[in-house]
Amino acid sequence: MSISSASPSKLDRKQSKDLRNVLVTFDAYEPSKEQEDRVAVLQQLNCLAEQWILDLQNQSENVLMVTQHQTCCKIVTFGSYRLGVNFRGGDIDALLIAPKQIDRVDFFTSFFDMLQSHPSITDLRAIEEAYVPVMKFKFGTIEIDLLFAQLALPSIPEDLTLSDVGLLKDLDFKCVKSLNGCRVAEDILSLVPNHESFRHALMAIKLWAKRKGLYSSIVGFLGGVSWAILMARVCQLYPKAAPATLVQKFFLIFDNWKWPTPIMLRHPEDIPSADLALPEWDPRKSLSDSLQHMPILTPTYPIRNTAFNVNVSNLDVLLREFKQGHAVCEDVFSGKADWNSLFEPSDFFHRYKHYIIIQAMGADKKGHLEWSGLVESKIRILIEKLEACVNIKCAHINPIGYCHVDRETYPFCTQWVLGLGIKKPADPKQAVTLDLTEPVERFVSIVYQRAANNSKVSASTRVKTYHVKRKELSQYLSCDILEQGSRKRKRS
Repeated sequence: MSISSASPSKLDRKQSKDLRNVLVTFDAYEPSKEQEDRVAVLQQLNCLAEQWILDLQNQSENVLMVTQHQTCCKIVTFGSYRLGVNFRGGDIDALLIAPKQIDRVDFFTSFFDMLQSHPSITDLRAIEEAYVPVMKFKFGTIEIDLLFAQLALPSIPEDLTLSDVGLLKDLDFKCVKSLNGCRVAEDILSLVPNHESFRHALMAIKLWAKRKGLYSSIVGFLGGVSWAILMARVCQLYPKAAPATLVQKFFLIFDNWKWPTPIMLRHPEDIPSADLALPEWDPRKSLSDSLQHMPILTPTYPIRNTAFNVNVSNLDVLLREFKQGHAVCEDVFSGKADWNSLFEPSDFFHRYKHYIIIQAMGADKKGHLEWSGLVESKIRILIEKLEACVNIKCAHINPIGYCHVDRETYPFCTQWVLGLGIKKPADPKQAVTLDLTEPVERFVSIVYQRAANNSKVSASTRVKTYHVKRKELSQYLSCDILEQGSRKRKRS
């Protein structure tokens, strides 16, 4: 049920035009040449996949029977690219769908080897232990995250539609999770009343989230699908609104939202399940689900919370930025500000007095990709440990991994910065003491334990942490980075 079905006013249309012009100045929209390059790369990747499967079949007695209107595999896209909201230079989320004769082991061995030998493919790495197993690589200049799903079919229909929940029957759960990225994207598009307004408004929210350091699910903020679901819900509530109005209503709604009330694009009873009884988000049955802070639910079976990584500190940061965004939008519509104000960079490096530098160091490029990815995926553990410290009010991670080149022993170094909000003592004269030893040592120990179980991580890797004051950040980051968002605000 919508809140308002009012058509755009003259002011709404003007504000939407102004918003789009600002997005253009930020180089958000992809030029046609880059769009064509993406299509060409996906076609080449599909040809490689077909050749890989045919080669496997030539070595197997289990012959793949492909008839008219069928194929041996299919590559489909999802995420920002499928939704039509990918930024210039953004990656492509893709899924390789294979028949029952081809399994995940084949994908991560022989297909990995084929991609590794291709002259246009670089930075290839397989992350088999991820929640959704994935291969990451660059095809030319385009970054691709490629998932795999094996269907219980002898071949793949050319007109295959993934909306049929019956396709999930008898699949292993890793394949179900891989398929659901595509299924969620299609459901979002089917549930949004106006695709054009949705896309322009979502582009604005994505740019805002990136500028404010809020766009990263791996460190506990929100990823692309979460932002898309939030905006899709606003579109449902205001089905005829112009993009600028949708952005304004986005901040109005989520500035006032009572978390952990879940965001849903359709009610769970309206989502077909085909009685498959697959594991899904249900706080009535799962303690861990009931403890999640920010449920943003997929409209697709099996239902999952796309924001399960959000912790207390990151929720606090998100709520603070929603409130600020709401205030800016009100100023824009009242003529007191323009849309550039919404996209001012985060004041992260000016907000706190205390910071932690986290460095992942390695001796070679390929090993460093694996190592830095592992360290980044465990930063949430450090945040949770810090939140338990007596004098810590907030542990705010900047999701950007910065290069740090001043390392003779370790030529490759990626570093992240975490800001610490400190609780004020009851007695103003009392000095605040910070003992970060236990949470930091526990974090480092967990990282090395995981590395010991990962054969792709080199033994010549290191993770180091430094507790620094704000004035010491210049030892690790350039002045250009530190001067971003230099508006004066109250520090924590």
